[in-house]
Amino acid sequence: MAANLESHLQILSKNLEGEFYFDDLMLKLYATDASVYRMLPTAVALPKTIADIKKLIAFANTHKIGLIPRTAGTSLAGQVVGKGIIVDVSKYFTKIININEVKKTVTVQPGVVRDQLNNYLMPFGLFFGPNTSTSNRCMIGGMVGNNSSGTTSIQYGVTRDKVLSLKTLLSDGSEATFETITRDDFLQKTKESTLEGHIYKSIYEELKSESVQKQIKENFPKASIHRRNTGYAIDELIKSEVFSNSASERSQSSKFNMCKLLAGSEGTLAFTTEITLQLDDLPPKNSAMVAFHFESIANCMKAVKPLMQHNLHTCEMMDDTILNLTKHNKMQQENRVFIEGNPTAILMCELKAETQGALDLEIKNLVKTADELGLSYAAPILKGENIAKAIELRKAGLGLLGNMIGDKKAVACIEDTAVALDDLDAYIEEFTTLMKSYNQNAVYYAHAGAGELHLRPILDLKQSKDVKLFRAITTDVAKLVKKYQGSMSGEHGDGIVRAEFIPLMIGEANYQLLKRIKLAFDVDNIFNPGKIVDAFPMDKNLRYETDREERQIETFLDFSHSKGILREAEKCNGSGDCRKLPEFGGVMCPSYRATRNEKDTTRARANALREYLTNSEKQNKFNHQELKDVFSLCLSCKACASECPSSVDVASLKAEFLYQYQKENGVTFKDKFYANATKYNRMASRFPSLANVLFTTKFIRGFMNASLDLHPKRSLPLFSKSFSKWAKKKSFLVRNPIKEVYLFVDEFSNSLEFDIVLDLKVLLFNLGYNVIDISHLESGRSFLSKGFLKEAKAIADKNITFFKNCINDDFPLIGIEPSAILTFKDEYLKLADDKTAAKSIADRTFLIEEFIQNEIEIGNITSNEFTKESKTIKFHGHCYQKASGNQKSSFDILNLPKNYKVTIIPSGCCGMAGSFGYEKDNYEISMQIGEQTLFPAVRKATNDTIIAANGTSCRHQIKDGTGRVAKHPVSILREALV
Repeated sequence: MAANLESHLQILSKNLEGEFYFDDLMLKLYATDASVYRMLPTAVALPKTIADIKKLIAFANTHKIGLIPRTAGTSLAGQVVGKGIIVDVSKYFTKIININEVKKTVTVQPGVVRDQLNNYLMPFGLFFGPNTSTSNRCMIGGMVGNNSSGTTSIQYGVTRDKVLSLKTLLSDGSEATFETITRDDFLQKTKESTLEGHIYKSIYEELKSESVQKQIKENFPKASIHRRNTGYAIDELIKSEVFSNSASERSQSSKFNMCKLLAGSEGTLAFTTEITLQLDDLPPKNSAMVAFHFESIANCMKAVKPLMQHNLHTCEMMDDTILNLTKHNKMQQENRVFIEGNPTAILMCELKAETQGALDLEIKNLVKTADELGLSYAAPILKGENIAKAIELRKAGLGLLGNMIGDKKAVACIEDTAVALDDLDAYIEEFTTLMKSYNQNAVYYAHAGAGELHLRPILDLKQSKDVKLFRAITTDVAKLVKKYQGSMSGEHGDGIVRAEFIPLMIGEANYQLLKRIKLAFDVDNIFNPGKIVDAFPMDKNLRYETDREERQIETFLDFSHSKGILREAEKCNGSGDCRKLPEFGGVMCPSYRATRNEKDTTRARANALREYLTNSEKQNKFNHQELKDVFSLCLSCKACASECPSSVDVASLKAEFLYQYQKENGVTFKDKFYANATKYNRMASRFPSLANVLFTTKFIRGFMNASLDLHPKRSLPLFSKSFSKWAKKKSFLVRNPIKEVYLFVDEFSNSLEFDIVLDLKVLLFNLGYNVIDISHLESGRSFLSKGFLKEAKAIADKNITFFKNCINDDFPLIGIEPSAILTFKDEYLKLADDKTAAKSIADRTFLIEEFIQNEIEIGNITSNEFTKESKTIKFHGHCYQKASGNQKSSFDILNLPKNYKVTIIPSGCCGMAGSFGYEKDNYEISMQIGEQTLFPAVRKATNDTIIAANGTSCRHQIKDGTGRVAKHPVSILREALV
């Protein structure tokens, strides 16, 4: 960066109320979106006010630099990638300004999340219809910029149909509100001597000619395609009364609204600060989905038009590429329950009706049509939560494509084509033939009922030969779409990947018209340059350098399942699932939910690691302060390994980073202490009463606060007597046991929570199980959390050696503390020398709740052994348990007593995460995370409600955050024995 420009950026930074960055890390984090492109921006701005945006516009005009508007950053075509200043409004422009129930409208700022808006609208009986697969993190500003559609467009239209007015800043910094106006108002505006007046005059002069209107109608996509987003929507503007050439035509035409043009303009014409939307009544509550199974893509396509004759609310398709990927994603495995056999394609048709009787009739008629066609082999009917599961399975399609191991990926370039429904079958047939000519087995999924399928070739864009194919395939598909007068951009926009094909799609004369319109709005080309007109080349500025010598990064952990750590990081395709907010459930990503900073997302951590491992000139490529910064607030909750559709395992990436970074920079005293905490806990548990008193004295606690960076508000754990010492003197032996199990008494339970281990022993003894205590080992969790991988590996190998001749189908291994016992099923597989033994033990290792759940299922444990007393329980699950996908096991065992009423608190991470929540720099973030869902839920519980949590850190956090004492599920069951 030129020193002169940097000094101007520093001055600009001081004049903004919001945040402004031009450091190396932030530029790298904003260099990509969910597309295949990468451009380092000049700076990143997070404006707080309209005044900030005006200052950015003035700066851009002065320095001839672009402004690239951005919300969630999930664009697939490269819309928010650019070399200017990224203007991210996702953090501060997030207000729902007002709602008008009578007119059924709502006004919002561009950073409002789509699903968040609909949650707000639900009590009013209203909702915003367009529904993208990214709806739990995509924002209204981005939806307007892309003219988003989603699964419901066949019923509720596209975003352009819903935009009533836009408050904007024009390229000279002036404010302009665009809304519905009459012809007279329009003509009056053309006379104004402002930039807004100039825009209206230019639009009028460009579009008033009948020959120009004819040229537009003949060359733009067919009007029957409601998902058409190629270039600027001048075909929509000429429908207004302003451009009707007779009084009779005007009486049939709509009034003029510039929002029709701005929707889908990708931020290239004006900067939007406020959006007013038309809403719809909530859809009927009675719903069902028929999931038609097909043995071929061709049969599926042939069925679309006949089935669309019914009043479908969604008509979505998935092919076997997507379906097969769902088999390997922990979260999506639960959503596959409706799949029968191995279909090549599934068409999901959703029906809704006001009454159950009417719904049943619609289902009957739909299935009858399908039976008459004879094209599908199965048609399961889904209701209730199974509909939501199927929809989530389809929504995950984009992210799941990142699960393809290796460098070949399903590439977004031709994934947004839309044709008229009458043409769909023939188009797909020709498309398939075209793909075969390129030896491509493309991916087919998405909005079949709207004539749009997200078709993706499988390419390795690290190789120049595939980059050539990238262009060749896109060019040939563009020509095929043009043949059917379809739209190359249905809902994902032109961006970089499709913009240079606009002249082909709409004709050169129309393209030149678009360029003149852009010039009228933005004479200096400051708004998102390189998009729609004068586009960047679609095969340049790619995320990866072509034909590079692939970096071989040696790691301590085994990343061979992803072909190395670099490819593990590269699995992140930018879909932004890690930006979903607490109200949408799940755990990922707790730090982002607290800070709302892109830097604190799973995506940012994967992107940063990819950037530095790829581009660093250092011998140790992990040795960057920027990487330390980006990983600093990662709680290693492991949610990303299951909730991220691409299954990017950031907890493992962080552990590896810490290990490699510390090789060059050493370790701090506090990190060494926390890593070795097990040793100190064991020592303190020899004299627990004395240790507990000493650690509460002002002098010792003050010393610990200073030396270990403890936050003074954080309580210290209380030591208990050592279970391993006690167990030597006690014996629980069942004469004729149902089963014998090995109990891994982890380091936390051993020294801090003797009572829980005893509760488990008593519980299983009374239920008829012999328990073999193994209390002299530790899991290595504290070493892993601080990147002490050599020490963790030594423990892993020791434990695998100890257990490999003990653990089998008849003698499983069970444990109490999730963070310890689940290490056998995760990190040990990446650490142990004996991988075969580690895998065998992992397959036979169970959290105590899982073990009891399995025993309930085979009838070895029944409700008869427990009290019939009534109690209410609220349960919070440990992050690792949630990541492994079996939180239900805790729910099931707590329901063993017949009259226990159990609910799972829909909380994410508690925020403690071992030593993370103790440290002074993290304490406030830790408590913010707890306040998102967990603490309020606990506080709302009545005093006689039992709070349950199976993680030791979780119980500690609940106590510090709410004053309530949480019990482990086994303690609750022990108390419930009869």
